Amino acid sequence: MERRIGRALLSVTDKRGIIEFARGLERRGVEIVASGGTARVLSEAGVAVTPIERLTEFPECMDGRLKTLHPKVHGGILADRTKENHIRQAADLGIGLIDLVAVNLYRFREAASNPEIGEAEVVEQIDIGGPTLIRSAAKNHVSVTVIVDPGEYPAVLAEMDARGGSVSRDTKRRLASAAFRHTASYDAAISAWFDSIEDPGTLPQSLVSCYRRIRTLRYGENPHQRAALYVEDPPGGSFHLFEQIQGKELSFNNIQDMWAAFQLACDLGDRSCAVIKHMNPCGAAVCRTETESFLRARATDPVSAFGGVVAVNGAVDEGFADAVKEGFVEVMLARRFSAGAISALEVRKNMRLIAVPEKAWLPSQRGTSAREAGELLLVQDRDEGFPELESLSAATTRVPTPEEEAALRLAWRIVKHVRSNGIVICDGFGTLGVGAGQMSRVDSCRIAIDKAREAGMKLEGASAGSDAFFPFPDGVEALAEAGVGSIIQPGGSMRDRDVIAAAERLGIAMVVTGRRHFRH
Repeated sequence: MERRIGRALLSVTDKRGIIEFARGLERRGVEIVASGGTARVLSEAGVAVTPIERLTEFPECMDGRLKTLHPKVHGGILADRTKENHIRQAADLGIGLIDLVAVNLYRFREAASNPEIGEAEVVEQIDIGGPTLIRSAAKNHVSVTVIVDPGEYPAVLAEMDARGGSVSRDTKRRLASAAFRHTASYDAAISAWFDSIEDPGTLPQSLVSCYRRIRTLRYGENPHQRAALYVEDPPGGSFHLFEQIQGKELSFNNIQDMWAAFQLACDLGDRSCAVIKHMNPCGAAVCRTETESFLRARATDPVSAFGGVVAVNGAVDEGFADAVKEGFVEVMLARRFSAGAISALEVRKNMRLIAVPEKAWLPSQRGTSAREAGELLLVQDRDEGFPELESLSAATTRVPTPEEEAALRLAWRIVKHVRSNGIVICDGFGTLGVGAGQMSRVDSCRIAIDKAREAGMKLEGASAGSDAFFPFPDGVEALAEAGVGSIIQPGGSMRDRDVIAAAERLGIAMVVTGRRHFRH
């Protein structure tokens, strides 16, 4: 039988639920010790509390930097109740045992992200006593219950009631694991802040990150691989807050495709739709309505779109739901779904409907992306925005017409999301053909042309976007022969002159952006 909780130490910055928790402990006969502000809050609420300085017989000092770092505190936490010599030494030294520690830390992240707070003030928000209390209690979790999350208070009280005032070994181990994750995440935030002020123009010297598992997945990319879904702690965005309205459990591959489709729809803007298969766009469009955008995007390559993931930068209504019935969609994500759409799609029980919160669709803050290569981790700035579109100019004598320029801008936004070598052929509303992931750019051109022809798309006067430069004129020649009239590409090839000369000779209007969007 586990030891009954007799004394608790409470020291919290986040005071949500602390009064109710303390009252619950008090009703169960637990003596409460608290530090500083926590003691004041509890005392004002009528809870019997022993201030930490009365326990230590040493005053809080140095502007609160020193208050819990004392042998009578940590000895009471660290004493192993299974060892008689620990209990004897504690008694000889006048150290009372502490059976429960509830601590959460100074708001360092909030201070570090506030531009109005100076460096010295941010440093003062680095908690020292709190992490030490947490780590001491978590180390001795066999004897001590440690709580860092106010959401755990009710469950701990309920378990005490069920077990005669004690907490089970399994629960204490689980809480200890959460406690070490909590301090690891806190230290990671501090390390990142120091790196950011030491040299704000570079990536950090060391990369310390913390992720927490939010669900296990059936398997990974293949059935023999284990998989789980994790989220940054704390999260750097809001995409993880998506709500699954209906459908089967999401798979590893579903989630990858969801993120790819979401990013493309974000870049295309309101009312747009992106259809993704294996991390590549099958089609994308921006039309007058979300339904029109979907129909146009799917029409680019309906065979590949079968079983794909659809992202809608807007609302899905009954009309949209009716349009979806013709094909098979694995996952559909949108800003919101009308009640009528949900009702209409209920018959497709395996189709996952995912509502992504509004704030996730807002322009993202600059950040980094990473990819593993064995024991190596490649980290880079995210490829965000299209500043090059603010000052487009033609490299050829013929400049694009307004209609061509609109199509070129659309192709440029879409080709950023195509695996290299990537070619996208567009008109002003959406894709006509997509060529992705080929080892040679001319092959990507041919695939995009073939896809457009298979779908019955009109290529005469269309526009094309290339994610990186044309190494030879052959890609331009293939596109021109198919009827493409304008091309947007970053330039930078040793043969740029030859490529532009080929465009001139073929009557192509070519725009060179000077910036590529390679997606390896």
